[in-house]
Amino acid sequence: MKNKKLQIWLPIILSIIMVLGMVVGYKLRKDTAGADSFLKNKQNSAIAQVVSIIDKMYVDNENVDSLQAKAINDLLAQLDPHSVYISAEQLQVLNDETKGSYRGMGIGFELIKDSVVITNVTKDGPAFKVGIQVGDRFLAFNDSIKISGPQRSQEGVVNLLSRLGNTIKVELVRNNKISNVNIEKALLPVSSIDAAYMLDSITAYVKLNKFSETTYHDFMMALEKLKAAGMKQLVLDIRGNSGGLLSSATEIANEFLLQDQLIVYTEGAKVGRIDYRCKRDGFYPTLKLAVLVDETTASASEIVAGSLQDWDRATIIGRRTFGKGLVQDQFRLTNGDALRLTVARYFTPLGRNIQKPYNEGIENYKNELAARFHNGETVLGDTSSPKGKAFKTPKGHTVYGGGGITPDVFVPFDSTLLPKQAVGLFLKGVLTKFTFLYYMQHKAVLEKMKTPVELVKAIQPVEEVWQPLCAFAKNDGVDITTLNAEAKANILEKFEAFLAKAVYGSQGYFEINNQDDSIVQKGLEVINEKK
Repeated sequence: MKNKKLQIWLPIILSIIMVLGMVVGYKLRKDTAGADSFLKNKQNSAIAQVVSIIDKMYVDNENVDSLQAKAINDLLAQLDPHSVYISAEQLQVLNDETKGSYRGMGIGFELIKDSVVITNVTKDGPAFKVGIQVGDRFLAFNDSIKISGPQRSQEGVVNLLSRLGNTIKVELVRNNKISNVNIEKALLPVSSIDAAYMLDSITAYVKLNKFSETTYHDFMMALEKLKAAGMKQLVLDIRGNSGGLLSSATEIANEFLLQDQLIVYTEGAKVGRIDYRCKRDGFYPTLKLAVLVDETTASASEIVAGSLQDWDRATIIGRRTFGKGLVQDQFRLTNGDALRLTVARYFTPLGRNIQKPYNEGIENYKNELAARFHNGETVLGDTSSPKGKAFKTPKGHTVYGGGGITPDVFVPFDSTLLPKQAVGLFLKGVLTKFTFLYYMQHKAVLEKMKTPVELVKAIQPVEEVWQPLCAFAKNDGVDITTLNAEAKANILEKFEAFLAKAVYGSQGYFEINNQDDSIVQKGLEVINEKK
């Protein structure tokens, strides 16, 4: 029965995995020298000669750049899952993310009734400065590019925005009046912290979403505020964190350890071994810690979790992490593209290799997370036998290498949360759209509420939302009218969290969602029992 329910969840799970797969190869170290410094006679390589002959002599006109890129990707696929060739356009986006920023208008939007509706405007961003408001509907870009209609998708509009130039002419409608405005893109900061608040009078909670150049600063500023608010223990949530910079991960781990303790080491045939140790005593070497992880915790996140587990500094709670223990260096190419090549493996202080096997091919590797849901691991825990190599921590706890970080306390995936007929609420974005429309209708009242908890109380009884939600969903092809009481309650709880996000941003979402999050609640329970 549980496997059947997991199959219902798989479309959502797989969509998360696909997104994770695109970002989990995130570089771990700073740029290396240009690739030309390694190539003495690059023009005489067989690949270069073949491409040149095709360009000059082939029977049809072919785009040799795309052929070359495909050949390189096929070559890299023979090596490992995380060595990748990146176009100049992709590189700019990824490098901005690494710096903790992105280039854009400073808007969030949803496709509602086939039109682009603005759901968020970044304060002091480009759109904000020219007067764009939440609720505006964008109709076209640069006069001729229509963006309304059933043929458009959310992803398609995002890709279109990224391809357009630095200044975009936007046609929009507000209060039934059409107007035009020019918006110039800018580099906008993106915080690494989704939420930082007190779960109770002594327990702080921090949701860390990535490891960029600004993460350490963001994290330490958050802890300073939480310390002033009474923090005596910390629940650090790195679920969904697919990694980032090694330097950022080691800086954060350092704050919970002592001078000269080993955080991680990397080792490769060409680059040798490099140890990363604590440069000084951390600011919080005795702070009680619980670290929340799951199958979407990867790379630099696993460095943090693994180092704190090896030194008995934190209790790891949740489900087995992704298992990405390969280090990429980035090499800039003369055409503006880049190669991110695996140059080493990383190991936890005890010597654990966290990288999961990839010797059965790239496709099997990509499908490994889905296999965990199919074989019941996410419900039953890591039941693999034999496990990877065993190691002992200083306090005698047994930990394992060879495939992610196995938590000290397992929390199963709850497959009962979402019945089959309700999956479309999330896959189609139905609940998100309904919540936004509800927010716009009740904006004046909702924005008077001082906290997310006060906001949720203001919409009680929340059951009154159910019938309008059912009608809205049915109009989008999702029938939830026959759901049982438990499923209905779960969906209404998500509605409350989404509404808190609409008013207070991501922190509002987590303050409400965490009240019913089984891993967060287990973290709170464990840390309160910890001596």
